[in-house]
Amino acid sequence: MVNILFCGNRGVFDGMLTCALSILKRSSTHEPFTFYLYTMSLPRCGEAYVPIEAEQVCFFEETVKRYHKDNRAVLVDVTELYEQELGHCPNESAYCSPYTLIRLLADLVEGMPDRLLYLDVDVLLNRDVHLLYDMDIEGYEYAAAPDHYGKYLIHPHYINAGVLLFNLPVMRQTGILRRARELLRERKLVFADQSALIRATTRRKLLAQRFNDQKYLHKHTVIRHFSKRLFWLPYPHTANIKPWHTEKVRKIFRYRAFEDVLTEYETCKETYNREVLSHE
Repeated sequence: MVNILFCGNRGVFDGMLTCALSILKRSSTHEPFTFYLYTMSLPRCGEAYVPIEAEQVCFFEETVKRYHKDNRAVLVDVTELYEQELGHCPNESAYCSPYTLIRLLADLVEGMPDRLLYLDVDVLLNRDVHLLYDMDIEGYEYAAAPDHYGKYLIHPHYINAGVLLFNLPVMRQTGILRRARELLRERKLVFADQSALIRATTRRKLLAQRFNDQKYLHKHTVIRHFSKRLFWLPYPHTANIKPWHTEKVRKIFRYRAFEDVLTEYETCKETYNREVLSHE
């Protein structure tokens, strides 16, 4: 079994689809996948802070089951845990959504597997997921790759938390996630959950950049992370192009490596809009 973790509100649906399709299309395995979907309701923070919807989970699971009958999606509502551990903390209003904080609750969620691959929903797999998932992380709390900009501006080994291979037994033993939550409750941090995780780390495995390429796509890239990046032409500017912005991916990045993923996503989204949204 391969265990994947996504986190977010109902707005992550498109990312869940594009990321999962890339995993399933690029991976040669007879093992089933379990996609854990952490979500919560947080209306005090705004109208958009609503959980992943049942209709979205149902459609998502139907989609992934086309690749293996035992693939499944498990929705986990962590609202109560979040309120107990992180509710009203200084980082709830950080630059990023409070939904990025809920991955730090993984040690408290019952029934979670020992090995868990957390992925931001704005990543696409370019090669087999097992190149990362099967990594030896014995004795490590987690494995992560450097942050593309942070490794120059902050520290050579400063990691990006958008791709994290969790070793939950070790994490529970060292208390890394508990300490990270304590830090988030104590004071506002520059990069919220990422800063807290880094500061709480006891022992991590540093991966090659190809496991979380945030700027370029190479043949050896395993995961392409579509984070906000700097473009120099036609003038210096930043852009936040995501995988589900399919036409921008084609036009601006001119990628062809993901064409099968983007095409199937577009077909799935059309079906979802026609068969699900039109009946609401």
